[in-house]
Amino acid sequence: MRENWRSKLSVLAGASALALSAVTATPALADDAPETPVEIQLPVDVKIVEGLATEPGTEIPFPADEDETTGPAGAMAAKAAPPSNTCLGATAVYGTSGCFQHNGDIVWAGDTKKDGMSAAVGVYTDYGRAEEVCVNKLGVNTWATCNKDYRETGNVRLRVLRYDGDTGKFYQPEAWSGWIPVDGKF
Repeated sequence: MRENWRSKLSVLAGASALALSAVTATPALADDAPETPVEIQLPVDVKIVEGLATEPGTEIPFPADEDETTGPAGAMAAKAAPPSNTCLGATAVYGTSGCFQHNGDIVWAGDTKKDGMSAAVGVYTDYGRAEEVCVNKLGVNTWATCNKDYRETGNVRLRVLRYDGDTGKFYQPEAWSGWIPVDGKF
């Protein structure tokens, strides 16, 4: 009888710990505004590249759902966005969306919130190339591109976050994509 009580207590303790970890480890949603921005330290030698405006009429970046047609993403689609059929590693946090277009090695940075900051998409490689950050200073509901040339046998990883051009500092929330093959072949 005593052994049965201990096993029930053990199961209850394990379930409580799992529930607590699920509550405390849940990441912020892309639309949740941070209470106060938390600065992120990037390496001193990271290269900041200002993204260029894209041409109007480019197709919607990510699979459209009902909420995007009326929300900020729907508005962004009209102002040129990355092609959904080739843009990989789509990653988003509050105020920033990003992806990698393998044909042409183009990094896309979308600014989705009017908060005085810019969208930033950091690019990291698995072969030692210096880290770079593509910054969209074009304003809310716009996409900017940074055209790069990565080694075709390598992989890239994206890090989306916010950037304050006045101070030159980066801020959370942030999110990372998985590793993306530069040649687009998984």
